[in-house]
Amino acid sequence: MNVGLPYLARFGLSRSPKAVPEEVSFNLAVMGSPRGFCMASASPRVPISGIPLEIVLHILELAHLNDNHEPDTQLLASFSLTCRSWSFHAQKLLFGRVRLHSEDAYESFTFAVDRSTTRGIALGDAVRQLIVVLDDNQPTPLERVSFARAITLCPNLSEIDLSIYGLNEPARNGQVAERVQRSAPPFAEHVIDLIRTGPAVSRLHFSNWSDNDDLIVQLLAVWPSLKSLSITGKTPHLSPALKRRPCYPGTLEKLRMNCQVEPSLDFLGWLLHASADANSLRGIELNREPSFHLLDFLVQHHGEQLHALSLPSCTTHKHAHAVIRCRALREFRTERAWTLPTVIRRLPEHVKHLAFGMDPSTPLQHVVELVNTNDELESVTVNVWRGDCERQLGALKMACAFRGVELRITRDICLHRALVRR
Repeated sequence: MNVGLPYLARFGLSRSPKAVPEEVSFNLAVMGSPRGFCMASASPRVPISGIPLEIVLHILELAHLNDNHEPDTQLLASFSLTCRSWSFHAQKLLFGRVRLHSEDAYESFTFAVDRSTTRGIALGDAVRQLIVVLDDNQPTPLERVSFARAITLCPNLSEIDLSIYGLNEPARNGQVAERVQRSAPPFAEHVIDLIRTGPAVSRLHFSNWSDNDDLIVQLLAVWPSLKSLSITGKTPHLSPALKRRPCYPGTLEKLRMNCQVEPSLDFLGWLLHASADANSLRGIELNREPSFHLLDFLVQHHGEQLHALSLPSCTTHKHAHAVIRCRALREFRTERAWTLPTVIRRLPEHVKHLAFGMDPSTPLQHVVELVNTNDELESVTVNVWRGDCERQLGALKMACAFRGVELRITRDICLHRALVRR
């Protein structure tokens, strides 16, 4: 269709004297589609070269941890054997967490992280956690100097899980010594000096199944950089020699204790002196029922800045009063099927996570009330110890769904602990 300027007068429009008449053309014809043409499908297609490696690596990082938040070695091994381009990246994830329990394992590890090769450097740099067992009762036990050398081969190491077992001795008078009464030698000075040349570890989980309670003191002297400390097994105590030493200089942020006998207040004062001065301690987890004196000591010196507190139970008014004094709590956890309702009702208004155990006799009205009235609450984790609790849980499920609070229900205490410790 052609439209010329002379035709504008028909519509009552005047032409400017400066306007230059020009022809303007519009071609409105519709082009026909070529024969045999069909619209291409919009569905995505995998490129000939395969899935981009960046996407594969992202999937690997998201999927390589199991329900216990531990690397799934079987999955990563399968990925490493799938194709050559995936193998090295899967191996780096595998080496993020290394277990050493024998000299054979140590020799294989040192061969893999040989820093004279590019691959060995990359695998050694990938190690973030070492899980080590020192047990002279095994056929080829890991030597202590090998443990120290392994640390020096991992420059990015941040966490060590160390278990030490005492030497089994022949039974005397028909009685076998308990694990925490079996002898174990201290670390030699050259081993301690070698460990000092390694990276500054920030998290230590120490399980001492021997009668030597000076081992933890030696390790603490090596790593004043610790932010998280977990002690299991033999109860450390403040020996006369330790009393003459300066207090531990590290400022801990998290402390977990699961000792067979409750540690003395003197030892805790020595261990947490710098943490109290710096107001650094944010989380305390006690896996065995503490005495009121122990809990009161911890709350008195660290309760104001404490964000997370975990106890086996809270069934006495003295324990409840100590918990209520922690006004900065963001997370409170118990495991047994009974907790005083007073504690739940008087939790701080900014608490975000609550975990507890229950059975058919456990009342949940106070928990439902907390969900309905606390705007900061994000998750509730419940472990059902026994029996059918569906009738009690119904009101809690409705309250959590209405308020947008995540509700996790387990019947396995190990899974429960794995969920709340993440």
